[in-house]
Amino acid sequence: MNIHIELVKKWLADPESVSQKELRVNRIAAFAAANAAVAVAAAAYASADAAAYWVERYEALLDQGK
Repeated sequence: MNIHIELVKKWLADPESVSQKELRVNRIAAFAAANAAVAVAAAAYASADAAAYWVERYEALLDQGK
């Protein structure tokens, strides 16, 4: 369950049930959460990419020593 989407669904069902302030705060919080998720995914991808590089480099050095 995504609390940000649930709030929008509530507002769509009944626009009077959610204030403009709640919608504004929700938008800002959803944006921040999305940015954080993107940052984590980018860091994980970069880490995986870097790890793959160093594993490849290690194996190449092992092959040179044979």
